[in-house]
Amino acid sequence: MLASHRFGAELRRLREEHGLSLEGLARQLSYSKGYLSKVESGQRKASQELARRCDALLGADGRLQQLAVRTAAADRTAPGPGLRARENAANGYGTPFAPGPVRADAGSADAWYAEQRHGPAPDALGGLLPQFPAALDPGVPALLREQLAQYRQLGQHLDPVLLVPALQVQSETALRIALRCDGRSRAELLLIAAHFIEFGGWMAQEAGDRHTALAHTERAVELARAGGHRHFAGYALVRRALVTFYAGDAVATVALATAAQDRRLPPRIRGLAALREAQGHALGGDRNRCLRALERAEVLLATAAADHDGGPVLGSANVADPAAMTTGWCLFDLGHARRAAEVLDRECARLPRHATRARIRYGLRRALAHAGAGEAEHACAVAAEQLGALVDVPSATVAADLRRLDRELRRFRASRTVREFQPALLRAITGSC
Repeated sequence: MLASHRFGAELRRLREEHGLSLEGLARQLSYSKGYLSKVESGQRKASQELARRCDALLGADGRLQQLAVRTAAADRTAPGPGLRARENAANGYGTPFAPGPVRADAGSADAWYAEQRHGPAPDALGGLLPQFPAALDPGVPALLREQLAQYRQLGQHLDPVLLVPALQVQSETALRIALRCDGRSRAELLLIAAHFIEFGGWMAQEAGDRHTALAHTERAVELARAGGHRHFAGYALVRRALVTFYAGDAVATVALATAAQDRRLPPRIRGLAALREAQGHALGGDRNRCLRALERAEVLLATAAADHDGGPVLGSANVADPAAMTTGWCLFDLGHARRAAEVLDRECARLPRHATRARIRYGLRRALAHAGAGEAEHACAVAAEQLGALVDVPSATVAADLRRLDRELRRFRASRTVREFQPALLRAITGSC
């Protein structure tokens, strides 16, 4: 039996087991009866979005999503262009942000972390040692930290392409100052240099440059280790997990995030890693493991907030409650669109006005959740608030959600609001690619 037929047969069995007619299922999912009929008969392949929502509605514990994944895998191995490439070509826009696979299983992720944490320190200083260590004015590290904070604010408002080279220069400047110092001052400056280049890696990812993103992250590990801050290797795993998450690789995301939850690491890193693990489980349709990871993250991040020493924050500094925001994100990926919309509505209202990039990212997720819940007109209104700012703050990772929103809204073509909004959405998609 073809993979698409297996999915359709299982969907029909679960629907009938729950006493739902095809029309009743269509009404609850906000899909057309004709489309669902073709899915059940195997004439149409089910999207990941449909599989997640059916899983959630019919209590299938991820079985339908797993069947949908197998269908997509079978399609990718078939000759000719892949489904996503054909879809993009048909819709008139380019290839989505999909960095090449950054595969990782638990063993390889653990080995990478162990090598970075315990292996011989890399020559991060380029073999240069200060001949005459100088005393450093204590105000210099404070000024560099202030500059880092300012660059992070600029990252909320500017095209990331503009910031990547500047952040690399700032990192090298901090390194050169460190070379003139010794002892505690050097360690402090090397950590600041690591934060600059790590943020440069995030901006490179936002610009769609996976290779530079990963290279900057590894450089940050080298600089931090040279200053005695070995925990940065754990955070590098969190960053790598984010790359695999946006690439749609649930297995690698979970493996990397799990390796970054070593008990010797600070609570902040373990909390962020638990969030990435939860997102990986949600992507894979594993609701129970996702919720357990979210609970761990909430406890760890609360502990980290209580112990924070006022230094640079790893991860986003603009989200008031990262565990709650990620819960909304995960609920949508698990197929619970209405509950996701409620959580994201609440958490997005807490984002600071100046955090433009964060407001776009989570605002579009919020629009996706409302569209998934069948509230197409409201979804258009929420998304419209974000599109204007995308001109100045493009994002390769956000572009994936724009494409996903386009697919969601196609189900509501009968709506005049949707038809009027779609040209603006298409312009935003082509501008972000």
